[in-house]
Parts: sequence; structure tokens; C-alpha cells
Amino acid sequence: MNLTPGPEHFLVLGAILFTLGVIGVLTRRDPLIIFMSIELMLNSVNLTFATFSQQLGSADGQVFVFIVMTVAAAEVVVGLALIVSIFQTRQQIDVDELDQMSG
Repeated sequence: MNLTPGPEHFLVLGAILFTLGVIGVLTRRDPLIIFMSIELMLNSVNLTFATFSQQLGSADGQVFVFIVMTVAAAEVVVGLALIVSIFQTRQQIDVDELDQMSG
């Protein structure tokens, strides 16, 4: 009996993680939860890239994983800086009210 997971298992896991991330982005109003959901979606894409890279025997998918991880790290740095700055000035963070920050 072969108990090793195949590529289809990793692709299904990636789809489930991506779906959970989309649900988190669409239903939550806390910016930290939204950022964590976006990170979950990016990691599910990384899993998919790595799966296809291994299946096709090419390193191209692993290069894309590195690029996505770099973008995710930059997103976290900028996003958290914005959240801290907004929290310091407003003492509350609600995504629905952030569109009224003009001026």
C-alpha cells in the first residue's frame, strides 16, 4: 500500500487554503486578519508552484516561489507600517472607515 501523497493531494490542499484566504479577505474587517488571509493565499500559490515544478521537473516554479515570497515579505513590511501609523492617529482600525481618510 502506497501512502505517499501525490501531486493531486497538494493541489487540493492549495485550493482549500486559497479558498480559506479568500473567505477571510471577504468576510473580515480587521486589517491584520485581512493581511494574514492574503499571506495564506500567497502561500497556497507557492504550494501550487512547487507542486507543478516538481511534477514537471523544472526549477521555474521554485523561482516563482522565491519571487512570491519576496513580494509577500515586502507586503507585510509596508502593510504593518500602515496599520501601525493609522492606529496611532485614529486609535481604532476599521476597514470600512478607511476610505474616508482623504485630506
